[in-house]
Amino acid sequence: MRFAVLGSSDLKVSEICLGTMTFGEQNSEQEAHQQLDHAVERGINFVDTAEMYPVPPGEATQGATETIVGNWLARGDRDRVVVATKVTGPGRGFQWVRRGELAINLRCVTEALEGSLRRLRTDYVDLYQIHWPDRYVPSFGKVHYEPELERPTVPIEEQLEALGSLVKSGKVRYLGLSNETPWGVSEFLRVARDRGLPAVISVQNAYNLLNRTFEAGLSEVTRRENVPLLAYSPLAFGHLSGKYLGNAMPPAARLTRFPAFGQRYQKPHVPAAVAAYAELAKQAGMSLATLAIAFVRSRWFAGSTIIGATSVGQLDENIDAAGVALDERTLSRIEEIHLQYPNPAV
Repeated sequence: MRFAVLGSSDLKVSEICLGTMTFGEQNSEQEAHQQLDHAVERGINFVDTAEMYPVPPGEATQGATETIVGNWLARGDRDRVVVATKVTGPGRGFQWVRRGELAINLRCVTEALEGSLRRLRTDYVDLYQIHWPDRYVPSFGKVHYEPELERPTVPIEEQLEALGSLVKSGKVRYLGLSNETPWGVSEFLRVARDRGLPAVISVQNAYNLLNRTFEAGLSEVTRRENVPLLAYSPLAFGHLSGKYLGNAMPPAARLTRFPAFGQRYQKPHVPAAVAAYAELAKQAGMSLATLAIAFVRSRWFAGSTIIGATSVGQLDENIDAAGVALDERTLSRIEEIHLQYPNPAV
């Protein structure tokens, strides 16, 4: 396992991060702890969660993921891992999270963090991220900016002042963003410089063979501002595992159980693109999942790749992919397929 310092911080994180959104829904606490134990044994020191998890989100399960992770941390593993979590933002109808009070302001983020710390059974989190912007942005499969959808928002300066107070308190070490745009990341950085506030050190966005939009703007921000990508959904909600090829719907699969969950990947050219990448993986002598994760890991702007699994076997395959280096022929063929099917999941 390789490690790198995350952005401008002193957080040394593994190139693979264990995502936890299945914990408490698709995985029991026992299964989740088995995954966490195995991930650490394999060299992973980076765990990502969120106050709204597990996914699909619901009132009955909200907070269960952090509780499961917290029970594992309480065994004495806290100092061995970098823990990242996220504060839920407004605009998505989650009225059961903090009574629907989801603005990114001092009162709301303070309450959110205190809840996360209780569930995680820790005194601090290493990376605290805004799960999605307080303001309107096209996200989660939408790309066209529509001004008429603007909503009232907390000014970024006020958001950063609120989050900065959490850093000052010692309960948060560093700040990050998620599902953000080039303008949003740049504005948070500008305000931090102008006001002497903590700068964000990472941006957690979707990135995979079916959605490479990060390359078209945010990659430049990464290069010039040292704000690396924490790439989530490297397997595109399982599509890039190949298990849905030929319209297959395995009984225990996520999209079989929760069909509405994968709407951003239910696009006309996704099946053809996945089939093309699957054939390339076969020619290269590897699984489609290995090809997909190895591709994300080959990108210079990826600080860490967030993987999720529902079994230790899946987890092993995903971790193993981190050690695979794609040859030039395979990378060239990926670009050819990308030109034929550009960002089909967007």
